Amino acid sequence: MHTYSASNIFEKIIFHSVTTVSKVSVKAGDSITIPCLYGPKYMNHVKYLCKGYHWSSCSYAVKTNQPRSSGKFSISDDKNQRIFTVTIKDLTNTDTDYWCVVEINGGHISVIIFTFVKNTKDDTPSLSVDHQEITGFIGESINISCYYRNSGESRWCRLGMNCVTGSSGSIDGTSVTISATVSNVFTVTMSRLKTESSGWYYCVKGELQMPVHVNVTERPTTSKYYIM
Repeated sequence: MHTYSASNIFEKIIFHSVTTVSKVSVKAGDSITIPCLYGPKYMNHVKYLCKGYHWSSCSYAVKTNQPRSSGKFSISDDKNQRIFTVTIKDLTNTDTDYWCVVEINGGHISVIIFTFVKNTKDDTPSLSVDHQEITGFIGESINISCYYRNSGESRWCRLGMNCVTGSSGSIDGTSVTISATVSNVFTVTMSRLKTESSGWYYCVKGELQMPVHVNVTERPTTSKYYIM
């Protein structure tokens, strides 16, 4: 198997009212979920994943008004968070040039293209996590390990918000520390979690990003029953 990297300029297109990551590294045959944050006025608009080198002539792969729950593509829209997510399964070297798109009045607005190209190294992605979905409990902490093979600055960011660079900081009132005690791994610790800490974040190493969804809930209580 080869490794494929989704690449383009790392930026946020504010005037398009859509924000996402732009460069990810995925092993061929694996899946990737990409979150796309949109402006509040587009809450009830159709969103879709579009395939093609130019967004003006791309063709849709999956739409929110024509969802597919199986197959290569899937899409979902969280209107509370104003984030729609697209998932591409079984990535190959034909998976090139995708766009996150919001439909408006017969036209559309789009954001950064992500293009999958062959990585010349080996099967190990240049930036990866154990899982793209992680659950934490209110008032407690979670750890996210970000494995990397490339160089550059390490950061932890929330989609559409600020990033923590260096060893410590906070995002929306949640404490964040970044440590690197093991070679080629930096560990993000989010402390004093609250319900509002739930959402999409991403590891950053150099020009690469890897999205992670954090879900914060109440810790389940356990009851003990005794027979007298």
